[in-house]
Amino acid sequence: MKRVTAKRCAAVVIVGLLAALPIGTLETSDVGLKLIMDFEGCQLNTYQCSSNVWTNGFGHTVGVSPDSVVTHEEVVDNLVKDVKSAEAVIDKLVVVPLEQYQFDAFVSFVFNVGAGNFRQSTLLRKLNAKDYTGACNELTRWVYADGKRLNGLVRRRNVEKEVCLNVHPD
Repeated sequence: MKRVTAKRCAAVVIVGLLAALPIGTLETSDVGLKLIMDFEGCQLNTYQCSSNVWTNGFGHTVGVSPDSVVTHEEVVDNLVKDVKSAEAVIDKLVVVPLEQYQFDAFVSFVFNVGAGNFRQSTLLRKLNAKDYTGACNELTRWVYADGKRLNGLVRRRNVEKEVCLNVHPD
């Protein structure tokens, strides 16, 4: 069996490329981007995520094949596309106003679980009923992948909940 060494992204390169993006490229703040990037991690080579989906970069799955390797530039391009996609889901499905910190938390959540799961969630129903606290509290229910409770998801959801509730404002 061939063993592949993980090719990690160089943080300084990623930060530099993100800083070069035109202002207004994303609605998600630096707090939201950091949340996504910290919990997704970043690899230039392909790996299977906890749901056995071929992935590279920061949790990018579209068009990823088992032997692909991406550049730092491709990682940032894919990250921007994937974050914009999650933002579009929030913009389309959420009918109530959101504070930036709530938007960031929900973009991170959708980035991770996908539009379909969000669309059918109790979280979205509570949010659109203006039960902001209830919606934020729903985040911590989403800690399973393939029926297994994952510590990484527990940590991520707890941080998303804190951001959503503005527990640690900047």
